[in-house]
Amino acid sequence: MELDKMDENDWKYHGEGNKSLVVSHVQHPRVLRLLKYPAEDSENPPQTAEQAYRQIQNIVDFSSNVMSSLLGEKFIHSGEVVKLPLEFVRQLSIKVQHQRPAWRCDKVMDIYSGCALCLPNLTSPALHQPTHTPPLCIEIKPKCGFLPSPKHVSKDIKTKVCRYCMHQHYKVANGKWKRRSFYCPLDLFSGNRQRMHFAIKHLIEEPQNNFKVFKGGQCIYSSKEGSDESPDMNSLLHHLRPYFLHANNRMNCHVTCKAVLNDFIQVLVNALLSSGGGDGGVVADRQAEGRSFCEASIFNKERIRHGSRGLPTDSVLFRILQTQMLDTLDIEGLYPLYRQVEQHLQDFPKERTRLQIEGPYNEAFLEKLQKCPAEDDGSVEYAVAKVHQYRVAMTAKDCSIMVALVPSSEEEEDNENLSSQRQLRDFRPPAFSYSASILDLDPKPFDSIPRQLRLDQKIVTCYLRTGGALPKGPVREKEDCTLLFHPM
Repeated sequence: MELDKMDENDWKYHGEGNKSLVVSHVQHPRVLRLLKYPAEDSENPPQTAEQAYRQIQNIVDFSSNVMSSLLGEKFIHSGEVVKLPLEFVRQLSIKVQHQRPAWRCDKVMDIYSGCALCLPNLTSPALHQPTHTPPLCIEIKPKCGFLPSPKHVSKDIKTKVCRYCMHQHYKVANGKWKRRSFYCPLDLFSGNRQRMHFAIKHLIEEPQNNFKVFKGGQCIYSSKEGSDESPDMNSLLHHLRPYFLHANNRMNCHVTCKAVLNDFIQVLVNALLSSGGGDGGVVADRQAEGRSFCEASIFNKERIRHGSRGLPTDSVLFRILQTQMLDTLDIEGLYPLYRQVEQHLQDFPKERTRLQIEGPYNEAFLEKLQKCPAEDDGSVEYAVAKVHQYRVAMTAKDCSIMVALVPSSEEEEDNENLSSQRQLRDFRPPAFSYSASILDLDPKPFDSIPRQLRLDQKIVTCYLRTGGALPKGPVREKEDCTLLFHPM
């Protein structure tokens, strides 16, 4: 990017989270991530340009020095901090304002520091070779994939029902979502293909903030928070059909919804289980087996008596789950250690730097959390290491996976050369090149821990009050439908 020739018309609104807004370049596979702050501070920015630069540099350092080591370099794109012309940022802010969701407008884009994080646009993968069909990218926010140990929790329900499933009740009760999702992270992280298929199906049916589909860089399927409308499944199936028509070689125009959806989910499961050319070993953690089933999941356990379990050790899901499990104490077990550290810092304020409470996120920080003693020796060093582990685990619990699916041109050529008799018999899933990336890897603030405890208590209280009114047993499959697809 030539920073002195930046033009706001070369960029478009891409999306935003709680802390930042993202714009993407209209031609090049690049995005800019800009900080946000409360609208009431719009005339008086809450931090200086130097502080904003340091905040973004911390995100880069945390991603490249800490999360990259734990999750695997091949999955991480850390990006770099860039300093943008202020006039460009102001004009960009004006341009994107009308495209922002109304419920996000309680915060405004930082137009004073000129600092941004430049990253590759993972919805437009670089491995894309020009073919008849653009690449598909699927963004999944998997959430926490295990149940806490009973040793550190005050309510027994937390060892039986996962945080995500309990949180669904709380979100619906508070009007954040109109309907509960029947997705359960423990099914996705199980490594069992049936459970994973089931989990992704329910992500698609009720995506909330946890599932999006992009085609050629454009979002074609997602949920709108607080909306009464369900996402348009028929529209998604219309988009998916060209990718999966050759797979089962159904040459007529009448293709069932279920067939297209099943092929799509099967390819996605393959990508998530791919070892990416590593050792490809499969690990089943026998100690954690009891923590791999959620009682609120509507998957029928009887179906997997003979199914394998466990994730390939080099898969994206395995690396995320291992990092999540650095949280060995749950927020309830961690909070007393947080209070110990907080008291220590009140007594000795200069210790913040030595203990790396706000970074720097370097090799020394990584070493602190990796070399934490197994037992509590009462030291502030132990308490800090457990807090750091928890913060890293929270980042892994809140990260997103971007799976890029690029149709294989060889498959297309092969299909053209096959005889019609072979085509009718051939029911293999389609060939795709796929890659997985992990994004949303910001460090969680040290002082967010009390808020995490309060939220945890509210979620558990709400779930117990509502009686966990989720249906038990298998859910009847939705009636299969037949769609007539028209040429696109």
